Amino acid sequence: MAEITAKLVGELREKTGAGMMECKKALVATNGNLDEAIDFLRKKGMSVAEKKAGRVANQGLVGIKAVGNKGAVVEVNIETDFAAKNADFQKFVADLTDVALAGGSNDVEALKAASMNGQSVQDTVVALIAKIGENMSVRRVAVVEGETVVSYLHTAVSEGLGKIGVLVAAKGANAAEVGKKVAMHIAATAPKFLTIADVDAATAEHERSIYAEQAKASGKPEAIIEKMVEGRMHKYYEEAVLVEQAFVMDPDKKVKDVLAEAGVEITSFVRFALGEGIEKKEEDFAAEVAKQMNG
Repeated sequence: MAEITAKLVGELREKTGAGMMECKKALVATNGNLDEAIDFLRKKGMSVAEKKAGRVANQGLVGIKAVGNKGAVVEVNIETDFAAKNADFQKFVADLTDVALAGGSNDVEALKAASMNGQSVQDTVVALIAKIGENMSVRRVAVVEGETVVSYLHTAVSEGLGKIGVLVAAKGANAAEVGKKVAMHIAATAPKFLTIADVDAATAEHERSIYAEQAKASGKPEAIIEKMVEGRMHKYYEEAVLVEQAFVMDPDKKVKDVLAEAGVEITSFVRFALGEGIEKKEEDFAAEVAKQMNG
């Protein structure tokens, strides 16, 4: 039996938003497996993990740039918001976006090895850490190519730099205009997939199993349970799949309807929100949980 520590309970609580004792029970039931415990809580209807998953957990900037049929977006993290406003840091992120656009790779390690001002990007980072006095890291990069590529930056702090960056590749006569609107929509709704066909089988099966457990708890007949599961999968697609979402600028229409009316097809997209998926450093949180558990 794995040891269920206060730190582990605190981590599960932070990830799911469930109560402390519910988190402890879930970890006991799953022998301390954090991922299984999250699913355990979801099946019991106690988890709000998905709502918390996108919370900004670190400082820094997203850099973005699109030129013609190509665009690049990068995320660079630093310890404090104050340092993120540093002119040298902002210039580095802007220059790095240009390097990423020229390189055309989605590999962050390749980006770190790329040349910038006569030295590697990573060596530039090391020098900048010494100058600014805060740790920083090049976290991720994405490059999008297509017939037309548009970019959108939300909460911009300067040209090409902000907190949320979206690139959309589209084709069609009105691709630039409609693509920009869809990019704004993506910034607001954070879809995970472009179409239902893009939802991988493992993800779909995982969601279906969660909904099945939830439905069984209702005690309804099997035929009704299956309908409940299908209904919840339909809802999942409407939330997670771009073209199935209600268009934020006209909620009576789905994104796919807006695209069809305009004769535009979205071929790919990427959305970077600063800090998403990075755990917030909560040094005192485990101590707080331990105190409550022992109390």
